[in-house]
Amino acid sequence: QVQLVESGGGSVQAGGSLRLSCAASGYTYSYYCMGWFRQGPGKEREGVAAYGGDGSTNYADSVKGRFTVSRDNAKNSLFLQMSSLKPEDTAMYYCAIDTWRSRDCTTAREDYIYWGQGTQVTVSS
Repeated sequence: QVQLVESGGGSVQAGGSLRLSCAASGYTYSYYCMGWFRQGPGKEREGVAAYGGDGSTNYADSVKGRFTVSRDNAKNSLFLQMSSLKPEDTAMYYCAIDTWRSRDCTTAREDYIYWGQGTQVTVSS
């Protein structure tokens, strides 16, 4: 059974940092694209960053230069280092897997098949 479990969320002041983790089980994920998404209050779920099986990365414009996605294949884990956080980064953050692609990863939610339950990030001004 495929399972994704996010952790590391919390409350932080603007300008602060957080590191999110996503632990995957029930599947061999190292080959496929994995991504981070977020959904703020009253907003659509949007892609934040993606990491390919070839080590390539893709970021939404709104987080470029502030967020860094990384992966530990040995631990089947995906990470998101978030710095210079802004109140508009407040959202539930989800990780997901695209079992069709291993490279040219997108941040389009319709491309991702399996999802975690999310971890809340709240940034206060």
